[in-house]
Formats: sequence, C-alpha cells, structure tokens
Amino acid sequence: MPVERLQKVLARAGVASRRKCEEMIAAGRVRVNGQTVCEPGTRIDARSDRVEVDGQPIAISTPRVYWLVNKPVGYLSAVSDPRGRPTVLDLVGSQERLYPVGRLDLDSEGLILLTNDGELAQRLTHPSFEHEKEYRVWVDGLPTQRSLQRLREGIELEDGSTWPAQVHVLREQEGGAWLRFVLHEGRKRQLRRMCEAVGHAVRRLIRVRMGPLSLGDLPMGESRALTQAELRALKEAVTL
Repeated sequence: MPVERLQKVLARAGVASRRKCEEMIAAGRVRVNGQTVCEPGTRIDARSDRVEVDGQPIAISTPRVYWLVNKPVGYLSAVSDPRGRPTVLDLVGSQERLYPVGRLDLDSEGLILLTNDGELAQRLTHPSFEHEKEYRVWVDGLPTQRSLQRLREGIELEDGSTWPAQVHVLREQEGGAWLRFVLHEGRKRQLRRMCEAVGHAVRRLIRVRMGPLSLGDLPMGESRALTQAELRALKEAVTL
C-alpha cells in the first residue's frame, strides 16, 4: 500500500466520509505515531504508521461492509441519537462501525445504504456524480398537468430552485395519488416541500432506488448485505 493522504486512509478505515475526516484532522482530533496532525493533506504509510482518532487506535485494515436497509417510519438516518430514538443501525446485525450514506427523514421510509467505506460514501453523496434517486410518493389530491410540469421543470424553494426531475402519476388512491419521482439531488425534506409548493401534502414517501441499487422485495425493517453484483455496479457508478 503506497503512502496516502491521511483523510483517505481514515475514510477507507470507516471512520467517516472523507470530508468529515478532513474536519476531524483540522480540529486536532487525529494523531499519527503519537503526534497530533492538523493538516488534512498529510501523507502517511498505512502499513507502518499508527493512527488514532480521539485517542482511539484505528484499524486500517478493517474489512469493508455494505448493508441495504428498508427503513421504516420513525427511525433516524443517523449513527446515534441523544434522545434515545431508534436509528437505522438498530436494523442491521453487523458489529462493524457503520454510518448511513445520505439521509431519509424520520417520517420517510425505504432504501438506505449503510457502510464503513468512506471513499464510496463520499462519491455517492457528492453532487458532481448526480446519482439518480427514485421515490414513490403518495400525495393528497390529483396533481394537474400544470402542477406536474412545474415539478418537472423545477420548483422555487426558500433555498433555491430545484433541479429538473422526472415526475409521473402512477395511480389514484383514496382521494390522493401515487407519484413516481426521479431526482438527482437530495435537499432536506425536498420532495415534501416540492409537493406542498404545488398544493399537495405528502401522505407517504418511499425511496425505492439509489443509483443502481433497488429496494426490491426487501421487507420493511429488514436489512441484507449487498451482493457482489450490486457492489460491483455501485463502484462502477462512482468510478472506483
């Protein structure tokens, strides 16, 4: 293994995403061979250098783990919660230190990826890769063609206009309609805010696909390891 940048080594070890690791280094939380390092670009030899984060040694050779989870409503997309609420990590039977790639709101459900591969997580969440995310959204009422066109072209929200999206009506149901959304961005509560902007409150929101990963028939609240084919497709999608 050649000499590498410290943040890359930490991300590969599953400490956090590369960007977060850079922040941890700059904050003085990382030591190499007993010396605090505050420069993210520092290069180390992972074969021989001893690395610690917050005083805890880091196992550079930690195996990579990838879990697909069908998140229910009421679970946080977080590693832990100070209020004691359940998180997506509670749904996985892995002893590895994992963290979610991207987020789903507390009241949203569906596909979320958990991993300790910081390099993969960084690329999956970076806007430059523009990975598709597909959702099924149940809204109040039946959107008009004008409303659908507004959603497709972009909605002006308080944090700026949304990117163009694919939006189609799948079926009507109980005074509302199921919509299919395909997006390339993921702002906080974006789909809910988009639908509310055209007069349709969201009753239910399910993510069914992220890039090449699909939820399939995985039961609610269950998890499984990625298949080799899924992992290969995922890495190809982010050019790893």
